[in-house]
Amino acid sequence: MKHKLFGTQTGLPASRLILGAASFGERAGYGSAADEIPKILKAFADAGGNFIDVADRYQLGEAEEIVGKFIGSQRPNYIICTKYTRSNEVSPLSGNMGNHRKAMRQAVEASLKRLNTDYIDIYMPHFDDGMTPIEEISRGLEDLVKAGKVLYTGLANFPAWKVAAIAGMIPLAALQIEYNLMQRGADRELMTVAGHFGLGTMLYSPLAGGLPTGKYRKGMAGRLTHSSPGGYLEDAATKTIIDHLELIAENIGATPGQVAMAWTLTKNAFPIVGARTLAHLEDSFKALEISLSADHIGCLEKISNITMGYPYDLLQTVQKTF
Repeated sequence: MKHKLFGTQTGLPASRLILGAASFGERAGYGSAADEIPKILKAFADAGGNFIDVADRYQLGEAEEIVGKFIGSQRPNYIICTKYTRSNEVSPLSGNMGNHRKAMRQAVEASLKRLNTDYIDIYMPHFDDGMTPIEEISRGLEDLVKAGKVLYTGLANFPAWKVAAIAGMIPLAALQIEYNLMQRGADRELMTVAGHFGLGTMLYSPLAGGLPTGKYRKGMAGRLTHSSPGGYLEDAATKTIIDHLELIAENIGATPGQVAMAWTLTKNAFPIVGARTLAHLEDSFKALEISLSADHIGCLEKISNITMGYPYDLLQTVQKTF
């Protein structure tokens, strides 16, 4: 697997795909089988993958423990990104969660122990808690860098205006957002902000819980059926996207999921592959070998395009007059 620089604010060579460890463990219930996890990690490393994304909340801390055990003496060979906000406790007290300095300090120390390391490559709040001032978040992250506990800082699931404000305060390096053919809301501002500040952009859920693969059409189970007691229903927009993915896949000799993943790779970003089985990971690797034509990309862009809304729709009209 080829590597490329992680944004323009670092000189860090990162693998084009990031391995997501959210399903590593069983403390939270639904997750990867214990015998599959070592296979997934080894296959990722053997393919040249060097970037693993985790969080203290994933499997209530077990995911970090598994990643820490795997990297072991090979720690320098990996980029580890982990996140805090929601705590690894089942029912955390209010003082032990959120983005404030107390929660940040407790979380980073606990993550360092679980990951069995003395530094974290990329550290970020998992969500905007809506309460902690951006100045407190910024200075807290900056202090962790100064203390040598963290090398680079980032944000996950923050509104664009807060990303821009924090990037103006400290040397922010990373942004993690949800992005796939079914969820392109980040195109309104977040992708632009990331490009403007040169942030390494991490795309989670690039396969939208398996939706673009078409497996739910066949009655197969997956993350969406597990999280939706009433079952999953395909809306008209989703149907159109999957229909076209199936046509393109048939045309180029690939699967719909591989085509959807290959599309995310055209975005100058780093998709996070949340492989629950070795087969899932190997399927994602094949997307690296796909070269979509301009027509294929244009088609997928058009059918998944979103309305930009105010002021962008207005400005697009006005700016044509200049």
